[in-house]
Amino acid sequence: MKKSKPSNQTTIKNEVSLEGVGLHTGENVKITFKPADVNHGFAFQRIDLEGKPIIPADANLVTDTQRGTTLEKNGVKIQTTEHVLAACVGLDIDNVLIELNASEPPIMDGSSKFFVEALEKAGKVEQDAEREEYIVKDVISFADEDGSEIILMPAENYQVTTMVDFGTKVLGTQNASIKSVKEFKKEISNSRTFSFLHEIEMLLDNGLIKGGDLNNAIVYVDKELNPQTVEKLKEAFGKDEISIKPNGILDNLTLHYPNEAARHKLLDVLGDLALTGTRIRGKVIANKPGHTVNTQFAKKLAKIIKTEKRNKVPQIDLNAQPLFDVTEIMKRLPHRPPFLLVDKIYELTDKYVVGIKNVTMNEPFFVGHFPGQPVMPGVLQVEAMAQTGGILALSTVPDPENYLTFFMKMDNVKFKQKVTPGDTLIFKLELISPIRRGICHMQGYTYVNGKLASEAELMAQIVKQK
Repeated sequence: MKKSKPSNQTTIKNEVSLEGVGLHTGENVKITFKPADVNHGFAFQRIDLEGKPIIPADANLVTDTQRGTTLEKNGVKIQTTEHVLAACVGLDIDNVLIELNASEPPIMDGSSKFFVEALEKAGKVEQDAEREEYIVKDVISFADEDGSEIILMPAENYQVTTMVDFGTKVLGTQNASIKSVKEFKKEISNSRTFSFLHEIEMLLDNGLIKGGDLNNAIVYVDKELNPQTVEKLKEAFGKDEISIKPNGILDNLTLHYPNEAARHKLLDVLGDLALTGTRIRGKVIANKPGHTVNTQFAKKLAKIIKTEKRNKVPQIDLNAQPLFDVTEIMKRLPHRPPFLLVDKIYELTDKYVVGIKNVTMNEPFFVGHFPGQPVMPGVLQVEAMAQTGGILALSTVPDPENYLTFFMKMDNVKFKQKVTPGDTLIFKLELISPIRRGICHMQGYTYVNGKLASEAELMAQIVKQK
């Protein structure tokens, strides 16, 4: 596989808004796309609710996939996320905040077309940070009991193929493919959502699709259109007449493509897989995709990405000249022996730091901690990570010697391997989000003998000394 140059993250240049109605709620809603910082990713914000809560586009927050993908955090919901997220991915945008004044984006014409147009109008800017990309090296697959399956395999770029078969004569079997997300705008973005007549009847009977009209959904007629159904549809959609076209769809719309259903399913796959939170370099083959299998696969993939990332030991040459030796570290940190627990810093960027500690039998904590079988206390591994993270936090101020870092919170602390005399610990701390108002949120990893020894989420505050 060719090795491509790393690309930088992108966001939009200006904020841009659209208005319409939500398909299922029928509510008028305004959606506003706003520029976002590096490593922000995609997130939705409910500005109609107290505190204006933010819901990240995260597969682990999916709570419903019946008629679209619904995210929920702390009781706050965002429905039908997929068409908006597909537009962001299809235009190669990494970071954007999506404001809504209701629980659901406007359905527009049932595709991503209007979102794409709005985002293009807002413009795109490159940011000063490399894009994180998951390079697929092995085949990853997920299948459900209904015969739906998604396979991800190595490829030189992000490619998607969808195959749909609903077992109906009116729709038949369809395929759609893109070999690059650059094809999304022209080939996929205007492909509209679709439904079958029997589903439309059920949804109407249950008070759903309140914002639906026959201009934002293709309706495939898979049953006889009796007079009662005709009257029900005429009333629901405000039409004087409704009939069936020769190709088996209701007469409200003309298909953009013979395989528009398969293309829309591809659009949904792109939107749902955006919930992994990482750009993918690989080929997706989705057989009978739907929001349930899409989001289950996204959840599985996100877990694989996280596991591989945390098990990836930083490659450093321990014989090379460090960036900071212990003397330089003491100029930046207030800690002193025996409580200084980091010896050297080898890498330092605006996003992460890598340091080491050589563990010897002379450590004072070995005297009283299991003296017959000396083991480094786990809490001191976390403290060593915190001190390494302090170097990263204080690198953001011009005079670090005049500042202190106070740790505010530790989450998801886990210990995997014992640390004993003679071991060399490698620490990697990376920002989870950009530093704001002196608050530094980091993910920390400790490695020993090529394996993950401990990990933790750490939050610290940078405070100037009086």
